[in-house]
Amino acid sequence: MTGALIAAAVLVAATAFGLVRRHRDGVLRARRGEGGEMAETIRPDELGAELGEKATLLQFSSAFCAPCRATRRVLGEVSGMVDGVAHVELDAEAHLDLVRRLNVVRTPTVLVLDGAGRVVRRATGAPRKPDVIAALGEVIP
Repeated sequence: MTGALIAAAVLVAATAFGLVRRHRDGVLRARRGEGGEMAETIRPDELGAELGEKATLLQFSSAFCAPCRATRRVLGEVSGMVDGVAHVELDAEAHLDLVRRLNVVRTPTVLVLDGAGRVVRRATGAPRKPDVIAALGEVIP
């Protein structure tokens, strides 16, 4: 009887975790530091690429990440549609200093940077194309 209760509790907890993760996966959330200040600024030399004039879609990927391929396609399409927006993809393993500093814990992780390189939005998981476009609409004046 006790084993059945433990199994049921584990099942309920796993289901709740899965539902929460599914709901939050790929959602671009605002990133703010203390006192409303922007949390982080990323320089072009840290990326090995130029920032977009208006915004940059920064993607952290890994070699065997299937959602990373879909994210690459979505961000590439969006950056091609919106003038002044660049898409930069970094291999998480090759950029461990940035991964640690930005607290990237899984791939894909997408950061939306404004024209000055400040992180203004963040998503863990594959974001949807309309959500990326909406996030850029809030970033680009």
